[in-house]
Amino acid sequence: MNLPTPSKLKAIMSRVTFLMLLLASSQTHVVAQESPKYNRDIRPLLSDRCFKCHGPDSHSRAADLRLDLQEEAVKDRGGYWAIVPGDADGSDLWERISTTDPDLVMPPPETGKSLSDEERTQLRNWIDQGATYEKHWAYAPLKTNLENTTLSETIDELVERELLAQGLHRNPEADETTLLRRLHLDLTGLPPTREQIESYLREESGDRYANRVNQLLESPQYGERMAMYWLDLVRYADTVGYHGDQDHAITPYRDWVIYAFNRDMPFDEFSRDQLAGDLLPEATVDQRIASGYNRLLQTSHEGGVQQKEYLAKYASDRVRNFSMVWLGSTLGCCECHDHKYDPFTQRDFYQLAAFFADIDDLQSFKGTNSLPTKREPELEVLSPLDRLRIEGLKNQLELLESSTEETEDLSHGPDRQVLLNQIEQLEKRRRRTMVSKAIKPRPIRVLDRGDWMDEGGPVVEPNVPGILPSLSTVSDSGPRRATRLDLAQWLFEENRPLTARVFVNRIWYLFFNSGLSSSLEDSGNQGEWPTHPELLDALASTFAQSQWSVKSLIREIVLSKTYRQSSLPTPEALESDPENLWLSHQTRYRLPAEMIRDLALMSSGLLVDELGGPSARPYQPAGYYAHLNFPTRAYYADKDQQQYRRGVYIHWQRQFLHPMLRAFDAPTREECTAQRPISNTPLAALTLLNDPSFVEAARVLAQRSLVANDSSVAPSIKWIFQQVMTRGIKPDELQILLTLYESQLQQYQQLDPTALEVLKVGMAPLEEQLVPAQVAAMLFVARAILNTNEAITRN
Repeated sequence: MNLPTPSKLKAIMSRVTFLMLLLASSQTHVVAQESPKYNRDIRPLLSDRCFKCHGPDSHSRAADLRLDLQEEAVKDRGGYWAIVPGDADGSDLWERISTTDPDLVMPPPETGKSLSDEERTQLRNWIDQGATYEKHWAYAPLKTNLENTTLSETIDELVERELLAQGLHRNPEADETTLLRRLHLDLTGLPPTREQIESYLREESGDRYANRVNQLLESPQYGERMAMYWLDLVRYADTVGYHGDQDHAITPYRDWVIYAFNRDMPFDEFSRDQLAGDLLPEATVDQRIASGYNRLLQTSHEGGVQQKEYLAKYASDRVRNFSMVWLGSTLGCCECHDHKYDPFTQRDFYQLAAFFADIDDLQSFKGTNSLPTKREPELEVLSPLDRLRIEGLKNQLELLESSTEETEDLSHGPDRQVLLNQIEQLEKRRRRTMVSKAIKPRPIRVLDRGDWMDEGGPVVEPNVPGILPSLSTVSDSGPRRATRLDLAQWLFEENRPLTARVFVNRIWYLFFNSGLSSSLEDSGNQGEWPTHPELLDALASTFAQSQWSVKSLIREIVLSKTYRQSSLPTPEALESDPENLWLSHQTRYRLPAEMIRDLALMSSGLLVDELGGPSARPYQPAGYYAHLNFPTRAYYADKDQQQYRRGVYIHWQRQFLHPMLRAFDAPTREECTAQRPISNTPLAALTLLNDPSFVEAARVLAQRSLVANDSSVAPSIKWIFQQVMTRGIKPDELQILLTLYESQLQQYQQLDPTALEVLKVGMAPLEEQLVPAQVAAMLFVARAILNTNEAITRN
């Protein structure tokens, strides 16, 4: 008879004792202390310190031990157990993390991942209290109960609950001007005008804030603001990226994104058209334009390109982007091996790649060194925004002609001709754009260690990662190969919480500068546990129930008291919650690059607020493109109204991103970017002072202020300050700027006239009736105001 060893007998008795204690606890309703939560407290520890060697990747797994799966962690390992639920002393895990022997301690000292005493205690308590595992929060079913309240009320209730638990309180509402500026910047990317502020303050309706929210959500500028973020996610750019970084034809896709956000296209439809618009029955032109998403990756037609190698590059690029954008997952890590931290396999990676194997990439290799290069298949199209403008102009023309017929007033003849000319010009503005066109799928095989030359791996069919709900393509006629359209529809089927959680978390980030889970690019084991999991689920479930309406989601967020509160933290909040995890106040942060430029142009009156069209080319330093070849090229800044377009339309050169965009942390868009960094550098300040676009904006501000105020200095400074800051100037601020103006005026009056060359920067005309030295001095004041922290900060 085989008797258990003493250590095994001890572990068995420990388990029996633990079960008896559990039973007693359930009968008497007494729990000694709350268990640490696995998802919140334990999983992040194990993932960061243990999973690399004891996690999903079988190739790098040590001692054949998995700690990411409960059944593996607690199983009998031949007389000992890694984890004995209820008995840390009987668990080998505790023995290894608590020993002082450097040869035995885990994690090994050389990893630099040693546990602190507090972390060891937390693991011990978790084991002693049952070592309960939980399904990963991102993949678990949504849990929510709105109890007949609006989403905005639910937001406030759940935030308030956590604040009280932390001994904190919500800030009062921000003052009206600050709140209005915040709202306008968040929803349109532009500050409110003086007239918009005054009309808001005059309105006596108790619903005036909600009314303004609705007006801004219905404004054309809303779509431009939302597109800025989406284009970062999908790595939209005007150039191919690799080798010669030639221009490629894709701007109608950018216009389609703006159009889709403005009409509140449901997010499931928005996603479907991009992933598989070309596969829809009788696909429309717009749906084919949207399918250009699949062509946004970096490509090359360099003569020495190995086609097989680059087809593998393109496949992996698409998997990385798809998984990051819609799943918030780092599946790109699986190109060469199973994921080190998450339950994704290398086979999962190549099965996802197989969905995109029907995209005709071979034609990309036939590209030319022309500008733009050809990347067939392409279409010549009228962008949806141009089409929308034509429809609007035709409506105006119809009203004008009916008015003329009724009144027999022929004075409208010139107006009619202007409209006809505008319609004709827009109808001619057809642009080429890359689209997807399905061909016979090429075989996709698992590449050993990601080696594109390897042909020994198994060929795989399209399928979704095994850890996620399955995708079925079985019909009455039997199974068929899954397509990109199946993949797009699978994302939004019932009980698919991941897509909704990922998207609403990023939307929350746009309005608070941090997601409820701060890791916007990783919802896996290395990602951050949400500070407010119930709130994240409430947002996600409401989003799905609202037919995936992005505007409805945003409306509820900005109507909440949590959004509307002041951004000035109390001393208590700064001390106990310096990162504002519990949302006791709103956040203050520097605006994105495009908005900073837009603000300067709008404040000066130079901004051309026209939707869509070709990419704009602002002023740029001479010689910046000197190292671009195939072909060699010079940069020619626009010399018409294109110069003053919004930042979302700026030409995006991947290898040589415009210096102003780079100075303010805009990404090159070679990969998905879910969260831009925010730096504070001298280079950024110098850009605000000296970039020709900002110098010209400051000059026009100076000219307009002097003209509006009959060259009176103090009123002119007040006027500029109001234009930029959207608030009145304080007496001490005015005195500082008056002193600055006087000192600059004296210098310009004494300097050689060549110093006034600064007035010639930019295309905007000079106001000849003004005194040049006064304009130059006021220009300096305007530059200073545009360079303040407040001017470029969203409060």
